[in-house]
Formats: sequence, C-alpha cells, structure tokens
Amino acid sequence: MAMACLNVCKDDQEYVEEKNQKIKEVCTLDGTTDWYGRPAVRGRTGTWVAATLILVNQGLATLAFFGVGVNLVLMLTRVLGQDNAEAANNVSKWTGTVYLFSLLGAFLSDSYWGRYKTCAIFQLIFVIGLSLLSLSTYIFLLKPKGCGDKKNPCGDHSAFVIGLFYISIYLIALGNGGYQPNIATFGADQFDDQGDPKEGQSKIAFFSYFYLALNLGSLFSNTILGYFEDKGMWTLGFWASTGSAAMALVLFLCGTPRYRHFKPQGNPLSRFCRVMVAATRKWKVEMMPSGEDLYEQDGKECSPNDRNIVHTHGFKFLDRAAVITSKEKNEMDKGAHNPWRLCTVTQVEEVKCILRLLPIWLCTILYSVVFTQMASLFVEQGASMKTTVSGFHIPPASMSSFDILSVAAFIFICRRFLDPLFGRLRKKRLTELQRMGIGLVIAIMAMVSAGVVEVFRLKYAVKECNNCESPSSLSIFWQVPQFVLVGASEVFMYVGQLEFFNGQAPDGLKSFGSALCMTSISLGNYVSSLLVTIVMKVSTRDEMPGWIPGNLNKGHLDRFYFLLAALTTADLLVYILCAKWYKYIKFEAKVGNDNGVHNIGQPELGV
Repeated sequence: MAMACLNVCKDDQEYVEEKNQKIKEVCTLDGTTDWYGRPAVRGRTGTWVAATLILVNQGLATLAFFGVGVNLVLMLTRVLGQDNAEAANNVSKWTGTVYLFSLLGAFLSDSYWGRYKTCAIFQLIFVIGLSLLSLSTYIFLLKPKGCGDKKNPCGDHSAFVIGLFYISIYLIALGNGGYQPNIATFGADQFDDQGDPKEGQSKIAFFSYFYLALNLGSLFSNTILGYFEDKGMWTLGFWASTGSAAMALVLFLCGTPRYRHFKPQGNPLSRFCRVMVAATRKWKVEMMPSGEDLYEQDGKECSPNDRNIVHTHGFKFLDRAAVITSKEKNEMDKGAHNPWRLCTVTQVEEVKCILRLLPIWLCTILYSVVFTQMASLFVEQGASMKTTVSGFHIPPASMSSFDILSVAAFIFICRRFLDPLFGRLRKKRLTELQRMGIGLVIAIMAMVSAGVVEVFRLKYAVKECNNCESPSSLSIFWQVPQFVLVGASEVFMYVGQLEFFNGQAPDGLKSFGSALCMTSISLGNYVSSLLVTIVMKVSTRDEMPGWIPGNLNKGHLDRFYFLLAALTTADLLVYILCAKWYKYIKFEAKVGNDNGVHNIGQPELGV
C-alpha cells in the first residue's frame, strides 16, 4: 500500500514537472522568432532580460553620440573658426541629417535586414566614424598644440583636413541615425503585448525607460566630457566616446541568443504603390456602402507576423483597390491573382494609416525646432553669461544636464503619480495624443522663459565687450528654468511620440513608425537653420548686425525666442484640430478577444 502511494505521488510529481515544463515552453503569440528562426519561447527569450541589455546599449551609445554633438557648436567656432550663426546652422544641418538617416535604417530593417542586423551594422559604422574623428582631431585639427579652448582658437586648416572632419562626423550621423529608430522598436519587440497583458504593460513602460536611458547616457557627456572639451581636450573627449560606442556594440552582440525577432516583410513602397495603382484603375467601379465587397485574406493565409487591420470609412477612394470585380473573381477561382489590380483591406488600411499619421507628424516638427535650441542657441546664450561660480568655470553645454535631470524627474512623476491620478479621475490614462499636446504647451512656456532670461541678460550686459570673460553679469544659472521646461516637455512629447508612432504603425512598418519620431527632430533642425537664416537676413541692417550676431550683446536673441513661442502656439492650435480628426488603428486579433478586434492605442479622439 505504501509503495502504491509512493508510485502515485511520483507520477503526480512527474505530471506537475511536465506541466511546468510545457508552461515554460509556451511560445509568444505575436509571431516573433528566436535566433534560429523558430517560434520564440516566452520563458527563454525577450522580456526585461533582453530589454535591459538594449537599454544599457542605448545609454552607452547616447553617451558616445552626445560626446560629439553636445559641444559641436564650440568645436566649429574654436577649432574650425566659424562664426556663431554659421556654426549654429551647421550643427542644425548635421543633427537633422542624423535623424534623416533614420528613414534609411527603418527602410532596410522593415524590408530586408530585420532590426537586429540593421542595429549591428549601423553601430559598427558609428564606431568607425568616431574612430576617424578621434584620429583626425589628434593628428590634424588641434594645430598649434594646445589650441581649441576659449582663449586659444586654432589656426586655418586645409581643405583636406576639413573634408576629413566632415566625413567623420557624417559617418557618425549615418551610424547613429540608422541605428536609433530600430533599437527603440527592437526593444519593444521583446514584449508580447498580444499574448500576455503583463508584457503589454511592460512594453508601455519600456518607452519611458528607453528615453530615460537616452538622457542618462548623455548626462556624462554633458558634464564630464563637456567640461574637458570646453577646456580644449577634444581628443580625450572623442576617444572616450569611441570607447563607449565600442562597449555598446559588444554588449548588444552579447544578447544575441536572448532576443526575439520579427521577420522583415518586404518593400513597403511596393505595397503602397500597388494600392494607389489599383485604386486608380478602379476609379469608376461602384462600391457597396457597407464594404461587404472588399477583399481580405483569412487569418490562416497571412504570414505569422501579420494581423489583419479592421476596415475604416475614411479615404474611401482607396477602398476601390480592395473591390473584387467579376473579372477578378473569375481569375481568383482559377488560382490567379494580380496584386496590382486587387489589394487586401489590410494593405489599403496600411496606406490610410500612414496618411492619417502624417498631419500629426507634421505638427511635431515645430516642437523639434524648440528642442534643437538646446544644442545651439542655448549654448551660445550661456557662453555670453557669467559662467564662473567661486572661481569654477561652468561649461555652457553642461547646462543641458538640467534638461536630463528634468526628464528623469518627470518620467518618475508621470509613471508614479500623474498616470495613476488620471486613472482614478478619468478611469483611463492620458492618450498619447493628449500627452503630446501637453508637451507643446510646456514648450511654449520654455521659449517664453528663454526670451525673458535674454531680456535680463542684455540688461546686465557689459558694454564694449568683444573678448571679455563674461559678456553679461547675469549668472548662467538663470538658464535653469528653460532647460527644466524643455525636459518636462520632452517627457510628454517624445515619449508620447515613441509610443504613438510605434503603436499606430502597421506590423510591417514598425521601424518606420519610430523613424517618423526621429525625422520630426531632423526636419526641426532644418527648419531651425532656415529660420535663423531668414531672421538674420531680415533683421540685419546697416547699423544693426541682426538678432543673432557674433556678439550677442549687440543683437536681440530674445525676439527670436518670442518668435518661436508664437509659432509654437499656432502649431498647437493646428495640432488640436488634427488630433480630434485622427482615428486609432484597430487590428483583428488572432486569439483572445471575443469580438476578434484588438485596439492599438486608445480610441478616444483629441487632445
């Protein structure tokens, strides 16, 4: 009897162990695969183990990038001999190009390479660019020896040396730009929001922590590296950035066995063109108002990564691409299908989704004009203030540390206090569109604050100051409010953008969704450069050197800040209209929901 009981207990234990093993081997439901192309096992891939590696990688890569970017405007003025307006324009163009390359990285990732391969290749290019910059600075640029600080500008350089410098910084732009949108999306891929509600919540949290890692990575650059570079130790700063980028690449590769992957789904441009061509060919075809005659593949026919998108009633002209005519029905009965004449509802909705995202995206560009001032005019404004405290010199670029601390503080405040508070009051969290609208409001406040500080800086300016130590007796710490406000606005705008564009992009365009966030920063830099050029041409007179001259004491930078505040206010009004018009994307869920529909984002409209 005792032996029988022992055998039963043993059988029960083996059953429990077998059951636990099966639970551990449960695969994800979003179509992700492991390194070998097999369905990803939930317990052995992804989640916070892989996401943490990606967050640390992002922090180190950001440290490397801002080790160059944060003081680039001073590098151009002190080492290459450019004036303030020219240097600000070149920094804006370079920063804009960084984020413009994100479109290239997103295209290669979504279409051919996949996110893992794309991240690895562009990080390698990033390391090569930093190495070239470090070598060219050490060998060629810092001539005569000891130049490059505030008191000792460098001499003239040959066209070859200047060309080498620009090749190196644009290799950095290519590497970082192509990597950025894919690493954000790749991190989000590690969470299966379709099969596990807890992983869905973790995915939302990931974007906040991703932006926090980005800012914490730049904290070291803005303080320690910024201080050494401001003192003329450019080679030390650039080599430190190179080492950080190399560590980031090695760490990223170490996580290879743990990552979850989405397979690339082909060229999205061809899918877009097919819908437009098919809709144009059928512009005379009659459609049923209910949309019952529209063609869609069954879930079994779709690839594992794909989910069908629920049909919407906007942009009705495009629906013609999915109308099945009698001729096409006969062809399909025979097993023939011309994708340039008949598209699925999901393909049509992909195009509609992009068209709906564009107005929202355009409204974020002017915010990026405000954001880019931190790397250019805020630095120049700080350099024209009192930068010493008890004999200690504060590098103007290091003031952006207050922006980083503000980002960290407001991410904590939002996640721990504001989101739960709104959840109790409104029974729902703030939508991404609402948070982006709040970010625009705070950005307006930041520009007003910067303009007021400039008014007082001019009031306490030292007259006839050409090369004096402090062009104004106003302390640089009066810039703190504008940096804090910009940081607060970033938490609402950029974190909201990352969530919004990633969540609202179709399955085959996830990296493109993140790239939209990056390219809004890119165009913001180009618009900023254009605005500076226009303002300087309009404001320059025979007796007036313009609003942003080499000597800011003779200009009116405050008027430029107030102009940006006015333009951002107009942009906010347009944004509210676009947000009220926007319709959230809805997917047909493969499993789970009884109604077969899976909402992405929140269906409430407006800000």
